[in-house]
Amino acid sequence: MNPAVTTPAQLDERYGRGPRRRLPMIIAGAVALAVVGVFGWWTYQGSADAVDVTDRGFQLTDAHTVTVSFQISAPTDRPVHCILEAQDEQFGIVGWKLFEYPASTQRARAFTERIPVVGTATTGLVNSCWVS
Repeated sequence: MNPAVTTPAQLDERYGRGPRRRLPMIIAGAVALAVVGVFGWWTYQGSADAVDVTDRGFQLTDAHTVTVSFQISAPTDRPVHCILEAQDEQFGIVGWKLFEYPASTQRARAFTERIPVVGTATTGLVNSCWVS
Protein backbone atom coordinates (compact mmCIF):
# COMPACT_ATOMS: atom_id res chain seq x y z
CA MET A 1 0.00 0.00 0.00
CA ASN A 2 1.25 3.43 -0.90
CA PRO A 3 1.85 5.61 2.21
CA ALA A 4 0.66 8.71 0.34
CA VAL A 5 -2.83 7.28 -0.14
CA THR A 6 -5.18 8.03 2.76
CA THR A 7 -8.05 5.67 3.45
CA PRO A 8 -11.54 6.77 4.50
CA ALA A 9 -10.97 5.22 7.92
CA GLN A 10 -7.85 7.33 8.43
CA LEU A 11 -9.75 10.47 7.40
CA ASP A 12 -12.61 9.65 9.78
CA GLU A 13 -10.14 9.17 12.62
CA ARG A 14 -8.22 12.32 11.78
CA TYR A 15 -11.31 14.58 11.57
CA GLY A 16 -13.38 13.01 14.36
CA ARG A 17 -16.04 11.32 12.31
CA GLY A 18 -15.75 7.95 13.91
CA PRO A 19 -18.66 6.06 15.47
CA ARG A 20 -17.51 6.88 19.01
CA ARG A 21 -17.73 10.58 18.39
CA ARG A 22 -21.23 10.43 16.91
CA LEU A 23 -22.85 8.67 19.86
CA PRO A 24 -22.74 11.67 22.26
CA MET A 25 -24.21 13.89 19.53
CA ILE A 26 -27.00 11.42 18.87
CA ILE A 27 -27.80 11.21 22.59
CA ALA A 28 -27.73 15.02 22.94
CA GLY A 29 -30.00 15.38 19.92
CA ALA A 30 -32.48 12.87 21.35
CA VAL A 31 -32.53 14.65 24.71
CA ALA A 32 -33.03 18.03 23.01
CA LEU A 33 -35.87 16.61 20.94
CA ALA A 34 -37.53 15.20 24.07
CA VAL A 35 -37.23 18.57 25.87
CA VAL A 36 -38.73 20.43 22.91
CA GLY A 37 -41.54 17.86 22.77
CA VAL A 38 -42.38 18.28 26.48
CA PHE A 39 -42.44 22.08 26.26
CA GLY A 40 -44.51 21.87 23.08
CA TRP A 41 -47.06 19.65 24.82
CA TRP A 42 -47.26 22.00 27.82
CA THR A 43 -47.82 24.95 25.48
CA TYR A 44 -50.57 23.10 23.64
CA GLN A 45 -52.28 22.07 26.87
CA GLY A 46 -52.15 25.64 28.18
CA SER A 47 -53.82 27.02 25.10
CA ALA A 48 -56.30 24.14 24.85
CA ASP A 49 -57.59 24.93 28.37
CA ALA A 50 -57.83 28.69 27.78
CA VAL A 51 -61.11 30.45 28.53
CA ASP A 52 -61.90 33.69 26.69
CA VAL A 53 -64.32 36.11 28.36
CA THR A 54 -66.25 38.95 26.76
CA ASP A 55 -68.04 41.36 29.11
CA ARG A 56 -71.46 42.29 27.72
CA GLY A 57 -72.33 44.87 30.36
CA PHE A 58 -73.60 45.38 33.86
CA GLN A 59 -76.64 46.83 35.55
CA LEU A 60 -76.98 48.28 39.03
CA THR A 61 -80.14 46.41 39.94
CA ASP A 62 -80.58 47.97 43.39
CA ALA A 63 -78.48 49.07 46.38
CA HIS A 64 -77.64 45.44 47.16
CA THR A 65 -77.23 43.80 43.75
CA VAL A 66 -75.28 44.20 40.51
CA THR A 67 -76.13 42.13 37.44
CA VAL A 68 -73.28 41.20 35.07
CA SER A 69 -73.76 39.86 31.53
CA PHE A 70 -70.89 38.10 29.77
CA GLN A 71 -69.96 35.40 27.30
CA ILE A 72 -67.33 32.70 27.67
CA SER A 73 -65.56 30.62 25.04
CA ALA A 74 -64.19 27.50 26.69
CA PRO A 75 -63.23 23.94 25.80
CA THR A 76 -66.23 21.66 25.35
CA ASP A 77 -67.07 18.94 27.86
CA ARG A 78 -65.15 20.67 30.67
CA PRO A 79 -66.69 22.55 33.62
CA VAL A 80 -65.76 26.23 33.99
CA HIS A 81 -65.49 28.42 37.10
CA CYS A 82 -65.76 32.23 37.00
CA ILE A 83 -65.27 34.93 39.63
CA LEU A 84 -67.47 37.99 39.13
CA GLU A 85 -67.03 41.16 41.12
CA ALA A 86 -68.58 44.56 41.74
CA GLN A 87 -66.43 47.64 42.34
CA ASP A 88 -66.98 51.11 43.73
CA GLU A 89 -65.70 54.47 42.38
CA GLN A 90 -62.18 53.86 43.76
CA PHE A 91 -62.08 50.38 42.17
CA GLY A 92 -62.47 48.74 45.56
CA ILE A 93 -64.29 45.41 45.56
CA VAL A 94 -67.70 45.76 47.20
CA GLY A 95 -69.00 42.35 46.14
CA TRP A 96 -67.88 39.15 44.46
CA LYS A 97 -69.12 35.66 43.83
CA LEU A 98 -67.76 32.39 42.41
CA PHE A 99 -69.90 30.66 39.80
CA GLU A 100 -69.54 27.10 38.52
CA TYR A 101 -70.82 26.19 35.07
CA PRO A 102 -71.21 22.52 34.16
CA ALA A 103 -69.56 20.96 31.13
CA SER A 104 -71.30 21.68 27.84
CA THR A 105 -71.05 20.61 24.23
CA GLN A 106 -71.16 24.30 23.21
CA ARG A 107 -67.88 26.20 23.02
CA ALA A 108 -69.44 29.68 23.44
CA ARG A 109 -72.07 30.39 26.08
CA ALA A 110 -73.66 33.56 27.46
CA PHE A 111 -74.62 34.17 31.09
CA THR A 112 -76.21 36.87 33.25
CA GLU A 113 -75.47 36.62 36.97
CA ARG A 114 -76.36 38.62 40.08
CA ILE A 115 -73.69 39.68 42.57
CA PRO A 116 -74.61 40.77 46.10
CA VAL A 117 -72.83 43.96 47.22
CA VAL A 118 -72.04 45.49 50.62
CA GLY A 119 -71.43 49.06 49.41
CA THR A 120 -72.28 51.41 46.57
CA ALA A 121 -71.19 49.73 43.35
CA THR A 122 -70.41 51.59 40.15
CA THR A 123 -69.46 48.63 37.96
CA GLY A 124 -69.62 44.87 37.63
CA LEU A 125 -67.21 42.65 35.74
CA VAL A 126 -65.72 39.21 35.27
CA ASN A 127 -62.47 38.95 37.23
CA SER A 128 -61.37 35.59 35.81
CA CYS A 129 -62.56 32.25 34.44
CA TRP A 130 -60.77 28.91 34.22
CA VAL A 131 -61.37 25.31 33.24
CA SER A 132 -61.68 22.96 36.18
